[in-house]
Amino acid sequence: MAEGEDMQTFTSIMDALVRISTSMKNMEKELLCPVCQEMYKQPLVLPCTHNVCQACAREVLGQQGYIGHGGDPSSEPTSPASTPSTRSPRLSRRTLPKPDRLDRLLKSGFGTYPGRKRGALHPQVIMFPCPACQGDVELGERGLAGLFRNLTLERVVERYRQSVSVGGAILCQLCKPPPLEATKGCTECRATFCNECFKLFHPWGTQKAQHEPTLPTLSFRPKGLMCPDHKEEVTHYCKTCQRLVCQLCRVRRTHSGHKITPVLSAYQALKDKLTKSLTYILGNQDTVQTQICELEEAVRHTEVSGQQAKDEVSQLVRGLGAVLEEKRASLLQAIEECQQERLARLSAQIQEHRSLLDGSGLVGYAQEVLKETDQPCFVQAAKQLHNRIARATEALQTFRPAASSSFRHCQLDVGREMKLLTELNFLRVPEAPVIDTQRTFAYDQIFLCWRLPPHSPPAWHYTVEFRRTDVPAQPGPTRWQRREDVRGTSALLENPDTGSVYVLRVRGCNKAGYGEYSEDVHLHTPPAPVLHFFLDGRWGASRERLAISKDQRAVRSVPGLPLLLAADRLLTGCHLSVDVVLGDVAVTQGRSYWACAVDPASYLVKVGVGLESKLQESFQGAPDVISPRYDPDSGHDSGAEDATVEASPPFAFLTIGMGKILLGSGASSNAGLTGRDGPAAGCTVPLPPRLGICLDYERGRVSFLDAVSFRGLLECPLDCSGPVCPAFCFIGGGAVQLQEPVGTKPERKVTIGGFAKLD
Repeated sequence: MAEGEDMQTFTSIMDALVRISTSMKNMEKELLCPVCQEMYKQPLVLPCTHNVCQACAREVLGQQGYIGHGGDPSSEPTSPASTPSTRSPRLSRRTLPKPDRLDRLLKSGFGTYPGRKRGALHPQVIMFPCPACQGDVELGERGLAGLFRNLTLERVVERYRQSVSVGGAILCQLCKPPPLEATKGCTECRATFCNECFKLFHPWGTQKAQHEPTLPTLSFRPKGLMCPDHKEEVTHYCKTCQRLVCQLCRVRRTHSGHKITPVLSAYQALKDKLTKSLTYILGNQDTVQTQICELEEAVRHTEVSGQQAKDEVSQLVRGLGAVLEEKRASLLQAIEECQQERLARLSAQIQEHRSLLDGSGLVGYAQEVLKETDQPCFVQAAKQLHNRIARATEALQTFRPAASSSFRHCQLDVGREMKLLTELNFLRVPEAPVIDTQRTFAYDQIFLCWRLPPHSPPAWHYTVEFRRTDVPAQPGPTRWQRREDVRGTSALLENPDTGSVYVLRVRGCNKAGYGEYSEDVHLHTPPAPVLHFFLDGRWGASRERLAISKDQRAVRSVPGLPLLLAADRLLTGCHLSVDVVLGDVAVTQGRSYWACAVDPASYLVKVGVGLESKLQESFQGAPDVISPRYDPDSGHDSGAEDATVEASPPFAFLTIGMGKILLGSGASSNAGLTGRDGPAAGCTVPLPPRLGICLDYERGRVSFLDAVSFRGLLECPLDCSGPVCPAFCFIGGGAVQLQEPVGTKPERKVTIGGFAKLD
């Protein structure tokens, strides 16, 4: 029993050692210098937070042309690494920069050259090419002397060396790879040497010759981290510069106003963060392994898909080759048939001409026929012969080859095909569409319009996604409603919820797959159902001055001669006429909304609603108005009404003139929309592109809105004791355009004026 337990304990110990050995082996790549690919030796921390051996950094700077800036001799006066003038014979000679590169560096202000003074107006800034991040890191004027040594990394490297090679030989730190085994160590120089390097760095007759050699070791490190500028121990951490500082650094002007904390606080904060992150990673090892499996599966799928793509491309190219070969054969066959036909015709013509030569059969036969003296017999034989001779004579006189020898009509124009083949490339997914905000709007329905950017691959169809943003958030991923396979560059979203905010986006798709989504666009829907109506010009004093469009969606006031005659009486009393046009639908219940656009050049236009009976009574035979300040709505809209009137007025109008909206100074007309969230009363605001009117019949309220942003402009009470219909008043020139409904207008019955008809 005890023997089994001992075997189990031994197995557990061996498994633990294997895991530790594997972990250390995996950690080895973190301890390799990116330049020499060996264990770090006196690593320096670059400003980009990467590490590099001090000797390697000095060599890199030398190769970059920064002569004499490999380090500051005063940084480590007892270190052999700080004396580049004395180098081991095993080290290769420093590679000097090429003359053209050195000349370019000197001209640009880098490097040292005769005549350059220390402390010049343009100090030298040393740039170090980091081999880890492949970026140029600015080291400042001091170069490597202004960098900290990474003592923690040195300790990790030393522990790793001891764990993977216990009792192994310590190598010389100054030899060129492969280094020799170290035989001596120097506490003063803080380095290990072979016999040759120790003699070279401790020559007889110098102060270094008095250094006492010790056994080789890797534990030569300063007791604490010293400031490279002042050679004092660092005590604080500058969060602004992200750099350790000493007491003298704190009082320097370069750190004035910076957030500096003690090293203990920075140590505890960073240790807590690192511990928390490491705990999270260790606690999610299953997730990491799952993601590794997914990545490995993605690698396999990529290999398979790549091979399939190669096979598909090869098959398509072979198909093109087969089509070209088939076309080549058919074209050559056509040329061959044309050639044989021409040769046959030319051969027949040659034979025909040869028959005309002296001694030929036809000429000899004709000569023999001419010898015939019997007239009837001659006529009988010569008739057919004469026809043949006549045709031959005509052909001789009008000689022309029976066929052309040129084949220019068989030339091929392959310019377009060659261009297509040259431009043959992989199909890319469409780029993110650009939503046209000028043509996208929400009314009775939502109309979304977009376009592809220039030079974007074409899209076969689009996917439109939309959702409401004013609904309570629900757990889980955001639910988007989707419209698939949308053809064209516009879409119609039917039956949106009123008084809501929708966010929409779109993306294209072709054979290569789906492209990126467009930027999200937010649209406000109207606060109430949209009222569809047309303009009816049967009411008003001067219908001849109102021009209504054929579709009954727009009206323009043309005052003409009456306004000119009124201008003549301007000093004694101006007589202007009020023209009105009503909507052909009256509202008797619920909430309704409609929008219109007013021409900014209009002189005076009033947009609103009113009781149908009062409107007919007021404007059926309205006389001329004595003053242009007269309001057809009893002075309600601009605050001209008496504030003591308690009954709701029969009209509610918004006054617009010369591109401005006049907000009345009435006491209660702006309640709820003025003050902090709306414009102040008794002022003017710019005219928006579209005005919206929202009528709440049950509450007896009407609201005027900016139909683009749905920002409130004015809210008024209204007498809703009877049918209420839209109304538009004109004093002088002006124009109003009703907003077109997005969807198909339903069939409706006109209810104004007692007449009934179907549209």
